[in-house]
Amino acid sequence: MPTKLSTDASIAEPITCIISDVDGVMTDGRIVYDDHGVETKRFHVRDGLGIKLWMRSGFSFAILSARQGNAVKKRAAELGIEHVAQGFEKKWPAAESLFDAIGCRPEQVCYIGDDLPDIAVMKRVALAVSPADAATDAREAAHWVLQKQGGHGAVRELVERLLRAKGVWQDHLDLD
Repeated sequence: MPTKLSTDASIAEPITCIISDVDGVMTDGRIVYDDHGVETKRFHVRDGLGIKLWMRSGFSFAILSARQGNAVKKRAAELGIEHVAQGFEKKWPAAESLFDAIGCRPEQVCYIGDDLPDIAVMKRVALAVSPADAATDAREAAHWVLQKQGGHGAVRELVERLLRAKGVWQDHLDLD
């Protein structure tokens, strides 16, 4: 587990997988229904690019959400995210299933969450992260509290920080 003396490089070194909550992390947490009862979510484009860069670097990315919806399936498909677990209020058992499916251990996982259901996973992985506007208890459980709010580039901030710490962020810059 990271300590105050740990460097980003030493923290990032074992991380091979990011598992992300959706509402309040990949979105701003608002759930909007139209007049026909259709739910919509807003995802940040920079988060999407960050996820793609993380996976292009050879690492795994998974989604774990207590809620279930087609918007998440569609966004995951657009980004090429293979591992999506939705509809799990008890997130730790679902996270263990994702570890098995991905082929990783908790010591290799970074989990980003924003509220009480996320804390069980946050307490058991190598790196727990929360957006700036996460619930107080989630922020207190996090090793890193990001500057960005959920749905406003928090996932991108996390990915960029990890890839910089691993020394591979520069590989993705188009300097031509």
